[in-house]
Amino acid sequence: MERNVSRIHMVSEPSIIYFLQVSWEKDLGSGFDITLTDGQSAWSGAVTASEISREADDMAMERDKYVGELRKALVVGTEPANVYRFDFSKENCHFSYEKSLKDVSFILGSLNLQKVSSPAEVIRELMSYCLNCVADQLAKNKHLQRENEMLQRDWSDVQKRLEKCVTAKENLEADLYKRFVLVLNEKKAKIRSLHKLLKQAQEPEEDTQDERESIDHTESCKKRESAYDESTDEESENLPVPSEVVPGENKPILAKTIPLSQVQMSQILHQVERRGNGCRKKLIQNLSWFIRNHLFKKRKD
Repeated sequence: MERNVSRIHMVSEPSIIYFLQVSWEKDLGSGFDITLTDGQSAWSGAVTASEISREADDMAMERDKYVGELRKALVVGTEPANVYRFDFSKENCHFSYEKSLKDVSFILGSLNLQKVSSPAEVIRELMSYCLNCVADQLAKNKHLQRENEMLQRDWSDVQKRLEKCVTAKENLEADLYKRFVLVLNEKKAKIRSLHKLLKQAQEPEEDTQDERESIDHTESCKKRESAYDESTDEESENLPVPSEVVPGENKPILAKTIPLSQVQMSQILHQVERRGNGCRKKLIQNLSWFIRNHLFKKRKD
């Protein structure tokens, strides 16, 4: 059997404290017993399941909802004091309980109680029940306190492990970052070396191309020189020299014949100045050959 003891005040006697005990089997809707005492006298009564159903029908309320209201009024007692109100008349032993909603109140139920011949026994049972409830609450409190201490220790261990994990994670991140930097620097160095090798491999190709272009340019210069030399040689054989006119004389002075070697020398120098650096080396070689040939002929003569 389940029971509940609560402290209440009557509307007719608000200064007097009453203790109300409600006990029931299985469910409050199957019926319950009421015991009321003021510390000197005691009264008891019972409410059957049929009476509960009749009260619910009279109030036009579903039975389960009505049982819930009875539980809030007689057992739970968490609502404010002005929501559920009680009244008791010692003359006719009539006990009633009602619910107040703003300015409207309606009676949840009422019953006639019987005065107990030995109230001391009832009071002793109530005190024993209250002491047992206190002991149970103390035991639950101690059990919860032990569980709380265990949870505190577990929480401390978890916190320490978490701190270690965080430290290990930070160290691992720092180590991975260092390794990443090393790998990145190695990759950069490798890329630079590959760029350098590629540049070195491209330079011989450019040099070879420049050499080919210079060779082609030299050959074209040689062809132009040979053609120009042939034309100048033919013209220089019969090159006339202008006569000098002496002032005061009417007779022209016969022109001196300029040697062919001097004409060829001037033509070679003119080619050097004209063609520039591109064929200067070749022309200098021709000039050297011409000087040696001229000296050889002079010695021979």
